[in-house]
Amino acid sequence: MKKKRRLPKGWNYILLLIVCLAVVGGIAADHYQEKQKQEKQLAELKKNAVKGVKDLDGKKIGVQIGTTGDIYASDYEGDDAGTVIERYNKGTDAIQALKNGKINCVIIDEQPAKAYTEKDSTLQILKEEFALEDYAVCIDKSNTELKEKINEALAKLKKNGTLQDIIDNYIGEDSVKGTKPYKAKDIKRNGVLKMATNASFKPYEYYENNEITGIDVDMMQAVCDELGMKLMVEDMEFDSIIPAVVSGKDDVGAAGMTVTKDRLKNIDFTDSYTTAKQVIITVDPDASVTKSSFAERFHDNFIKDHRYQYIVKGLQNTLLITVFAVLFGILFGFVIAVIRTGHDKNGNFPILNVFCRIYLTVMRGTPAVVQLLIFYYIILVSVDNKILVAITAFGLNSAAYVAEVVRSGIMSVDAGQFEAGRSLGLSYSQTMLSIIMPQAFKNTLPALCNEFISLLKETSISGYIALVDLTKAGDIIRSNTYDAFMPLIAVALIYLVIVMILTAGVHVLERRLRSNER
Repeated sequence: MKKKRRLPKGWNYILLLIVCLAVVGGIAADHYQEKQKQEKQLAELKKNAVKGVKDLDGKKIGVQIGTTGDIYASDYEGDDAGTVIERYNKGTDAIQALKNGKINCVIIDEQPAKAYTEKDSTLQILKEEFALEDYAVCIDKSNTELKEKINEALAKLKKNGTLQDIIDNYIGEDSVKGTKPYKAKDIKRNGVLKMATNASFKPYEYYENNEITGIDVDMMQAVCDELGMKLMVEDMEFDSIIPAVVSGKDDVGAAGMTVTKDRLKNIDFTDSYTTAKQVIITVDPDASVTKSSFAERFHDNFIKDHRYQYIVKGLQNTLLITVFAVLFGILFGFVIAVIRTGHDKNGNFPILNVFCRIYLTVMRGTPAVVQLLIFYYIILVSVDNKILVAITAFGLNSAAYVAEVVRSGIMSVDAGQFEAGRSLGLSYSQTMLSIIMPQAFKNTLPALCNEFISLLKETSISGYIALVDLTKAGDIIRSNTYDAFMPLIAVALIYLVIVMILTAGVHVLERRLRSNER
């Protein structure tokens, strides 16, 4: 037996020392590379820094779509310097893109800009203003009577100092801020005034303790007190406000909105109630970055001000819409499938078949978000229940896909099955219900499950009609905390868990159906 060779005494320590030095060296090299990377990013940041309006040429500018910042910045788009305008649904999204280095600056209203920079020390507002503007309440051109009443109420509120107190309560001097909250009057109210807004525009409109508040909300509440009306506030995307007012879904729109020539082509405005300015936000290259712990961010996103309730409410609405839309889609889809199959096999229902084919072409050939907006603003314009509108739109959309899935399932059943049923004296409908449909359902179950899952995720566009679903709930939290990671991950995980549960349930059902065949 060979004797094992051992290293000379002391060599073990030398090897251990070499390994330790290699590890330390690797860590040092990695740290050096990271430092070099940060220095390179900092140099790049300073090179492309926007220090004033004159530096905007050739830069990537972020704006909130439909705002005056978007309108003013559009003048730079397509110039010889290669200026690019990046448009976002929310100012919060533009700020997040700025922090991630995707754009060079953000043009937005001054007061929301202050709210963003107070939350993040790495951001700064340039001293040079971009533009001055006056805010007013938008109203439909045909509603002149309401416009005159609101103008009279605004004039009265300006004269007695109420309007200034409302503004000072949010953006006044530190000694005044928060000391003059407006309280609604205890009066008899006749009628409802519906106000459309975009509640991600602090301090003009934003969520606090699960309620929409801010300068515009308090101002319109004071106007309603003068008019003897009840105020109802609806939160929606900014570029949906004017269509909502024009279509009559809402009476007025108040969201820090500026009077422009383009807007006056479609909508009217009341007298101005305040003056504001557009400013430029950039990343401060000299600011020190302080990162919050996971626990602090979790508390800020979900525990503080009971923000988890947005998720709970959004999840309830998402499940409610999905379940009823699926039931609607399956029932209507089966009817369409029977009509289409009857025509394909026997030439039955020729007129109904034409209508069904047109319906399928339209519903499968247009985006779901467009269909939802058409139902909300045009077809069901008189329906105030947004959940009912969403169920109808998603249900009809789903029915088109269910119909083709079921039709393929029916056609996959052997023709002899149908002939056998008829030879036993069963009618066409009895054969379909008792023999063909059960087999078709089993064949199409996986595809129907996929449609159910797709519909669940598709409801994430419900926010376009001012409905708080699960995705919209995440957006509301982001608008308050300016933190994209946690709300988005939380929403994604909830969707994932629901889909996994649905998939597991279908697997169980498939196994039971297979066991019945034995």
